Amino acid sequence: MFTDCPGTKSVTIILRGGAKQFIEESARSLNDAIMVVKRAVRAYSIVAGGGAIEMELSRVLREKLKTISGKTQLVINGFAKALEVIPRTLADNSGMDSTDILNKLRQKHNADTAEGRWFGVNVLEENIADLFEKFVWEPEDVRINVLTAATEAACTILSVDETVRNPKSEQDQNDSRVRRALEGQNKPSFGR
Repeated sequence: MFTDCPGTKSVTIILRGGAKQFIEESARSLNDAIMVVKRAVRAYSIVAGGGAIEMELSRVLREKLKTISGKTQLVINGFAKALEVIPRTLADNSGMDSTDILNKLRQKHNADTAEGRWFGVNVLEENIADLFEKFVWEPEDVRINVLTAATEAACTILSVDETVRNPKSEQDQNDSRVRRALEGQNKPSFGR
């Protein structure tokens, strides 16, 4: 094994394990991690991970709610609440009390918007922390793509009621109902 070679431009990683499935999963995970680092290096900007950006977006949307009325307010409030699923899930999956963590995050993001903007779920210390200072970063492009894809998926699901309609089928169903009703009227009544 060669070490301390400052002029090298490539690295070899050797994976060993007890089962082929384990090795394949490790290789996929390692590839994903390398691609995220590659994207982060090439990205023009980064944001804090751990649900920090989602909590900040939720805070901004809830502030905007104060200037909006009607049904639009309900939609924006629902979207703000949906953004908080990311830090809630991180807390749940880490064995923390997600309600307590979300309350702390809301308090930090609302009390100190300048410093609190990068506070997220610190799964290693089982608390909230400024994840920008802890070097938990994500490329901004990744977060934008994730939020865009999730929003588009939600809009598609919500629009299904409007798009999945077959007028011919509806007409056939109405015709058969009318036919059954008319057939029911022509049956003789016995003893009544």
